[in-house]
Amino acid sequence: MSRFLFAGGGTAGHVNPLLAVADRLRERRPDDDVLVLGTAEGLEARLVPLRGYELATIPRLPFPRRPNAAAVRFPGAFRRTVAHTEALIRDRGIDAVFGVGGYAAAPAYIAARRTGVPLVVHEANARAGLANRLAARFTDHVGTTFSNTRLPHARLVGMPLRREIETLDRRAARAEGLAAFGLDPARPVLLVTGGSSGARRINETVHRAAAAVLGVGWQILHIVGAKSDIGPSSLEGYHVLPYCDRMDLAMAAADFVVSRSGAGMVCELTAVGLPSVLVPYPVGNGEQRLNARDVVEAGGAVLVADEAFLPEWVTFDLLGILQDRARIADMAVRAGSVGHRDGADRMTDLVIDALRGRDAGRTEEP
Repeated sequence: MSRFLFAGGGTAGHVNPLLAVADRLRERRPDDDVLVLGTAEGLEARLVPLRGYELATIPRLPFPRRPNAAAVRFPGAFRRTVAHTEALIRDRGIDAVFGVGGYAAAPAYIAARRTGVPLVVHEANARAGLANRLAARFTDHVGTTFSNTRLPHARLVGMPLRREIETLDRRAARAEGLAAFGLDPARPVLLVTGGSSGARRINETVHRAAAAVLGVGWQILHIVGAKSDIGPSSLEGYHVLPYCDRMDLAMAAADFVVSRSGAGMVCELTAVGLPSVLVPYPVGNGEQRLNARDVVEAGGAVLVADEAFLPEWVTFDLLGILQDRARIADMAVRAGSVGHRDGADRMTDLVIDALRGRDAGRTEEP
């Protein structure tokens, strides 16, 4: 039996691929044990135990971007967290560490190096985050989602998808999806989502333009995020949800999507062949625009800047797309042409390869 420490979290973009690899590893090696390292504040605090895995928590330590009191405290707090993680690796007999980035990943990466435990990294975004840029210097086992990601030792594996997305047959599951959300089978469905935390610009624009979308014969399934103050609507056909635990059924019901272009969402949309309007998050290092590049260039999505996604754009541009069913059908085919469904298998192969390399090294020792 081997024991693995999986590290990372914060958002669905980190947690979902982590859990997808954990699930696949458990399927292939049911006697192995997976412990997940995360924070009490991240989405992993809810999703990891729900999936049946043990969660060990460490403090949430954002890397300081400016000189202030938090920057002064950071080095000491980070050292203590790394030391705690080293002790966890030794006490639990961890054989390999797998990280996906996020606040919990960097301490695990450094602890893995100090304890001599094999390290495996997955980078979800086209532009790698700071923790994974650091980790790629420590290991030869680096998997990436996009071909344009620049990291040492990178190997293209795609995005590890949840099993329910990986195996989704939208046509076969459509009736179940429509019924699950109380949608009208006679009307096409626009799915709107800003990710697990919601997206203010997308939410406000769609909320204000909802009547226009309904007016051209569509209905809306709008997942606003738990922090949004947009509540249930009195407009017939406008369905507002704070959160959705069954995105597979939402995608099965959908005919078109408006979304942020987080790596997970882009990969899920292309895997199942859903056409979309993608509105990259305007803050950060620009990774969401890069994430969307392949599907936009293929013609499976339309890219709209956050500041341009206004009710007027919906009225004059989006409605034109929604009323052109031939274009939507063509976009669906083009979106599916760049999608991959085997990322979980390929990333799990990389994790197992790292473990085998460790075992081979031990066998060769005198």
